[in-house]
Amino acid sequence: MELLSNWFGTTEPTMVIAALLAVVFGSYMAWTIGANDVANAMATSVGSSTLTYRQAIVIAGIMEFAGAVLAGSHVTDTIRKGIINAQLFESDPHLLMYGMLSALLAAAIWLHVATLLGLPVSTTHSIVGAVVGFGILIYGLNAIHWVKIVQIVLSWVISPVAGGIVAYLLFKLIRKKIFAAQDTRKALINWAPLFAGLTLSIIVLAVIYKGLKNLNLNLPPNKAFLVAAAIGIITYILFSVILRHKKETSFQNIKSIESVFKILGMITAAYLAFAHGANDVANAIGPVAAVIATVGEGVVALKVGVPLWILYMGGIGIVLGLATQGYKVMRTVGSDITKLTPSRGFTAAFSAASVVVICSRLGLPVSTTHTLVGAVLGVGIAQGIDSIDLRVVRSIVNSWLLTLPVAAALSIIIFLILKLIFHL
Repeated sequence: MELLSNWFGTTEPTMVIAALLAVVFGSYMAWTIGANDVANAMATSVGSSTLTYRQAIVIAGIMEFAGAVLAGSHVTDTIRKGIINAQLFESDPHLLMYGMLSALLAAAIWLHVATLLGLPVSTTHSIVGAVVGFGILIYGLNAIHWVKIVQIVLSWVISPVAGGIVAYLLFKLIRKKIFAAQDTRKALINWAPLFAGLTLSIIVLAVIYKGLKNLNLNLPPNKAFLVAAAIGIITYILFSVILRHKKETSFQNIKSIESVFKILGMITAAYLAFAHGANDVANAIGPVAAVIATVGEGVVALKVGVPLWILYMGGIGIVLGLATQGYKVMRTVGSDITKLTPSRGFTAAFSAASVVVICSRLGLPVSTTHTLVGAVLGVGIAQGIDSIDLRVVRSIVNSWLLTLPVAAALSIIIFLILKLIFHL
C-alpha cells in the first residue's frame, strides 16, 4: 500500500483504491477500443484480402502503439469534448473523480457489448454519452453543453452520407476508367499513379490537420498544401516509373490490377491505425489522467498532464483488444455489409480519410467510424443495392442511435453503485 501511495501521491486508502480503479477501468476501455474501433479501421483491408487477419494485427499493433506513445497527447482534456461544465465540480472535485470512473466503465461495457455483437460504434460518442449521464445525475440538464450534443447528432448524418457519396463517385470512376477500359495497361499507368499521389497527399494533410496534432505540426494552410502536393507529385512520378517498367503481361487480368490497389490499401490502413492511436487513445487515458490528477492534487483541472506509463497502458490495451476480439467487427464492416475487393477496400478507406480531413479542416463534426461505414455502403451502392445486406446496415444504425443513451444510463447506474460503496 505504501508503494501505491507514493505512486499516486496520496496516503488516503479510499483515494488509492479510486486510482487503482481508474487504471483497471482505463485498461478495459483501451482493450474495448482496440476490439471495436481499431478493428473497424482495419476492416476494409482484411475484408478485401489486402491483408490477412494476422498481418492486420501486426501492422495495426505496431502503428497504433507508435501513434499512442509517440504522438498521443501528453496533455489531455479532463472532460472529453467540453460536454459538461468543469467549473461545477470545483467545490467537490471528488465528484468528478467518481464520475470519470463511472464514465470509463460505462463506455467500456457498451463498447464490449457492441463488439460481441460485431457492431462498429464510435468510442468518442460512447465516452461522451457516459459523461453526459453522470453530469445530468449530479447537476441536472443545465450542466450539459447541449450545442456539443447537437454537433454529435449531426455527425450521425454528415459522416456516413459524406463518406458514402465520395466512395460512390470514386468507385464509379475507378471502374469506368480502369476496369472497363479497352487497354487496361494504359489505363492503369494513367490512373493508378494519380490515386497513389492523392493517397499520400491526403495522408500528409491528415498528419498536419488531424492525425498528429500532438507533434505540433502547425503549418499554415498554404504551406501544408504545398508540402502535400510535393509529396503527392513525387509519389505520382515514382508510381508511373514502376508501372511503365512492368511487363505488359502483368496487366492481363483483374487479379494483377487489384494487386496495385493492395499496395495503396496497405498504406492507407497503416496511416489510419497510426492516426487512431495518436488521437483516440485519449478516450481511454483522458479520464484516467483526470482521476489520478484529482487523487494527487485534490483539484479539478481542465487539462492535465499524461504520464508516459498511462500512454503505454493505453497503447498496450488497444493492441490486445484488436488481437483478441477485433475479428468480429472486422467481419461486419469488411465482409457482411458488402463484398470487398482490394480496389473497393482502398476506395472506402481513401474516401473515409479524405472526408475526415476535409470536414475537420472545415470544422464540421464527423466520426471516423461512421464515415468509414458510410464509405463501405457507398462502394456497395455503386455495385447495386442488391449487393448490400440491409439487415446488417439496420443493426449498425440502431447501435449508433443507442450509443449515447445507453452509455449515459450505464454511467448513472455505475455512479450510484460507487456512491453507495464509497459513501459519497
